Amino acid sequence: MIISQANAKTLEQELAWFDAVLNLRFTHYFGSPDIQKETADIRTLTPPDLSKDESAYAQVIRDYEMGFDERLIFILCLIPHLRPQALDIFFTQSQVTGRTYTEFGGWRGKAHSGFLPTAETAVFILAGQELNRRFDALQLFDEQHYFLKQRLIKLEHQASGEPFLNATISVTSEFLHRCTHGQVHKPDYSIEFPAKLITSKLTWNDLVLSQDVMEEIDHLHTWLHQGKELVNRWGLDKSVKAGYRSLFFGPPGTGKTLTATLLGASVGVDVYRIDLSMVVSKYIGETEKNLAGVFDQAENKNWILFFDEADALFGKRTQTSSSNDRHANQEISYLLQRVEDFPGVVILASNIKANIDEAFARRFQSIIYFPLPDETERLRLWKNLLPNDSLLAKDVDLGALAEKYELSGGSLTNVVRYAAIRATRMKRQQLEQTDLLQGINKELLKEGRTL
Repeated sequence: MIISQANAKTLEQELAWFDAVLNLRFTHYFGSPDIQKETADIRTLTPPDLSKDESAYAQVIRDYEMGFDERLIFILCLIPHLRPQALDIFFTQSQVTGRTYTEFGGWRGKAHSGFLPTAETAVFILAGQELNRRFDALQLFDEQHYFLKQRLIKLEHQASGEPFLNATISVTSEFLHRCTHGQVHKPDYSIEFPAKLITSKLTWNDLVLSQDVMEEIDHLHTWLHQGKELVNRWGLDKSVKAGYRSLFFGPPGTGKTLTATLLGASVGVDVYRIDLSMVVSKYIGETEKNLAGVFDQAENKNWILFFDEADALFGKRTQTSSSNDRHANQEISYLLQRVEDFPGVVILASNIKANIDEAFARRFQSIIYFPLPDETERLRLWKNLLPNDSLLAKDVDLGALAEKYELSGGSLTNVVRYAAIRATRMKRQQLEQTDLLQGINKELLKEGRTL
């Protein structure tokens, strides 16, 4: 609450400064006789001093060393969220044309009745009719400017073929939260962001894998922990790209998702699982657009992107016998490029390696096979799942179960859950061998097997 109050106080000052700038721009633009040319420059209105301000908003301004122009654009992008009525003046209509002024730019929202600024709006405020200053302002919307590169703001074009400055400008969710609530925003699952932050209460001790697999995972862990230093130390910065791509493949329930989650947790990195059902679209261009939203937001974050059941999205290209085939191949080519250019870690998980397009496979830095656990590993899994011997009846023989039934770790978890529910329904305080056998039978039936 204290952080929010500090931001509110600072933003009130910034909004007052913006109002003064906007008022001067309009007064000068419409040629008020009361204003002298030498006092018409909006840059004579000094923005509030935030050098000692402790609010999150002030910290952002200082972090990026924002000058007059950058601060004006940044607060403009925040205004629709903070004080939308401050932009109502842009709805002023020309008496000649009977419509709003072209040079003001902006859009009326589909549901929001207020004014949504475009890059043209920002340039009008900064430059008025001065062409040289208009050219200077254009640089603020270059892809290499930190506004876009660090995703402080975003540009969205409404239609192709229209002037570049017709794009709407808005603050990203991350910086909106930071500048209002003072919190680092973690995007949540939505249509615009079809990915989910995944976490786990389990630890490396709960992950049961062979020594060979663990060595492969340690290799990836080393890259996550020391990738940048490693590249610089060995002089690989010119020949090795910043990103890392790994393929996890093997039967379901063998620890692929848990491994990705634990890798992220071990180095303090967020892991986002991409929801393929939200990404893939039958409409041309929509799949690429959906994926672009994820990659764009992750571009400058230290995230791991985890594509589960990746063969649905990264499958083999087909012979182009129809427009649908060509479109599908274009999607795969687009994904290949985005994955290869992504500066972070991408993990693809698949049940069958052969389903992944060879063009992707050649670009993986590591391909790790997660087999079904052997007898020794299954016994470890059973003991991890049932560590409290007092909850087990005397007839329970975990060693015999591990020896006889070949099941994945995920399947064993389902068995124990079923057995616990069954014992609870029967009002027993301990699990019996029959509870576990019933659960095993249900898991085997899923695979077309029986006890």
